[in-house]
Amino acid sequence: MPKLKTHKGLAKRIKVTASGKLKHRHPGGSHLMSSKSGKRCRHIGRPATLTGIMAKRMKTKLCV
Repeated sequence: MPKLKTHKGLAKRIKVTASGKLKHRHPGGSHLMSSKSGKRCRHIGRPATLTGIMAKRMKTKLCV
């Protein structure tokens, strides 16, 4: 069986931490921020981790 190729679009958006967790940015933080509340803006600015079945699917795409 041939080697699996990494999904390059996903690799640019998600980083794997040293412990194996998947870190990503929240969506919706690039424009139209004035209409969003301050609490929402702060939440969007912080990175998040993927868990559960989504993390498992992304790891197969990243060939981790």
